[in-house]
Amino acid sequence: MHPYEVLKRPIVTEKSLRLRDEFNQYVFEVDRRANKRQVKEAVELAFDVTVEDVRIINVPGKTRRWGRKTVRTSPWKKAIVTLAEGDSIQLFEGV
Repeated sequence: MHPYEVLKRPIVTEKSLRLRDEFNQYVFEVDRRANKRQVKEAVELAFDVTVEDVRIINVPGKTRRWGRKTVRTSPWKKAIVTLAEGDSIQLFEGV
């Protein structure tokens, strides 16, 4: 899998911003087939930083109401990436 196919989008929530400020951790939605090694390589290549740790969470799909119908959202994978001290990702700065 190509490194640029691994990262789908950054997750910007109150919790992810707190993780960024307190622990230098960044949260991304990643491809469901990606593993920790691929996520680490993709972040290091895309943002030119040093990754110390990667945690992966499989987020299950949820049942939602859509009018009278019940639909199921797709499951997805989330990665919490810890960067080396002094490194940061400019994409998240100013948010």
